[in-house]
Amino acid sequence: MESISKSFGAVTALDNVTLNARPGSVHALCGENGAGKSTLMKVLAGLYPPDSGRIFIDGSEKIFRNPGEALDVGISMLYQELSMAEHLTVYENIFLGDEIRSRVPFVIDRKAMIERTDALCEQYGFSLDATSTIKSLTTGQCQIAELLKALMKEARIIVMDEPTSSLSETESARLFEIVKDLRDRGLTIIYISHRMEEVVDLADEISVLRDGKLVATGPASRMNIATVVRHMVGRELKDFYPAREVETGEVCLQVRDLSSSEGVEGVSFDVRKGEIVGMAGLVGAGRTQVARAIFGVTPLTGGEVIIGKKAVKINSPSDAIKAGIALLTEDRKRTGLCTNLACSWNMTLPNYAGIGMKLLLSLSREKKLCSYYADKVSVKWAGPDTPVSSLSGGNQQKILIARWLMADSGILIFDEPTKGIDVGAKKEVYTLLNELAGQGKAIIMISSELPELFGVCDRMIIMRRGRLVGDIETGKASPEEVMHIAAVEEK
Repeated sequence: MESISKSFGAVTALDNVTLNARPGSVHALCGENGAGKSTLMKVLAGLYPPDSGRIFIDGSEKIFRNPGEALDVGISMLYQELSMAEHLTVYENIFLGDEIRSRVPFVIDRKAMIERTDALCEQYGFSLDATSTIKSLTTGQCQIAELLKALMKEARIIVMDEPTSSLSETESARLFEIVKDLRDRGLTIIYISHRMEEVVDLADEISVLRDGKLVATGPASRMNIATVVRHMVGRELKDFYPAREVETGEVCLQVRDLSSSEGVEGVSFDVRKGEIVGMAGLVGAGRTQVARAIFGVTPLTGGEVIIGKKAVKINSPSDAIKAGIALLTEDRKRTGLCTNLACSWNMTLPNYAGIGMKLLLSLSREKKLCSYYADKVSVKWAGPDTPVSSLSGGNQQKILIARWLMADSGILIFDEPTKGIDVGAKKEVYTLLNELAGQGKAIIMISSELPELFGVCDRMIIMRRGRLVGDIETGKASPEEVMHIAAVEEK
């Protein structure tokens, strides 16, 4: 990719970027949110036309007017935000637009497509039912289906945008094996990830973008994590987890014997004002299900939620918001954002009554409030009217955080709040959590990254198979102890 530039209105997303990737290599693309990584790859995949610059495949210049033309020359992209047709099955998504025809005219050979999908799953060691609908799958399973789609098309260049963001440790390890195998077969893998350990372990070459410009590129053997981070943020990143000196107050949330229709059984814990309580556990342990039950997304089958000293009946998210509870969901696209609406609407939709606009909407006041809260979390945007779909994944996450800051909720549940956010922005989120705790907010933080929980939280509760199996102070335990509690069934 030679001298690629791309602007969206007044915002310059890419400024004269040149990227060279070789066959049989993993080329990592790093940068903060909004640095231009996904935009550059969407230009390569034919989703966006470049304003200027040229693309060469094997020395031959190519012009892609749509993603189909990029696919035709062997370029496949796994997007950070899943792009599957949710009401279709796994095999229908994999063969969408390229269905196997039967010998009977105008008839699709569904049996052959299912068999091909099952064979591909077996070949790469994935356990996935080809006939399951996408909407019935977990986020991690959807990610695997996306990868299978690219493998089925036998792409020569595969772009992976945050491929492990929703995978378990086991699934991630299997993905790394597949990436190395594809590299050894001569494919080109362009790998975008905010997890620096993955980058330095997998990559043969690393390129770093900052503010839409290429600031560094070279062999991975010459770059360590500190070097990459310095190029990304333009400075050394010290004191990654900010120090906390917050005195906790009285108990403001009590969960007693909570059970739900999603497999949560008899969960009990307390959270105090000014306390950040982490929730740890393996994928499928029930952490998100606890959050959904507290927030009224799924009905309780037993137990109660007590706020202050009063039991509250929460039958819907609306009831939870009125009770002072906020939930930032794990999957921002499917359960958090209205992607076809402006940033301003995404921030204010659940908050109109609370900001005095229940009956009459003041657009000027709405924009002023949105700008105020967007500044608090450092959103990179052109303004409140910007479509939320045009923002990077990390900035979309910040829009959701700004939504709940505007709601001024006393109890905040953050489910994977730094998912898809770069190292610089992560520190901003951690600092923000500290500030909220300092204001007396009670915070529950769900995260799959143990170092993050140890660096941010005062206390940690541990889930396994829908049950709470541990409640420890982070300063009195090690990551190894937490993993043992989360993974090992006591006899």
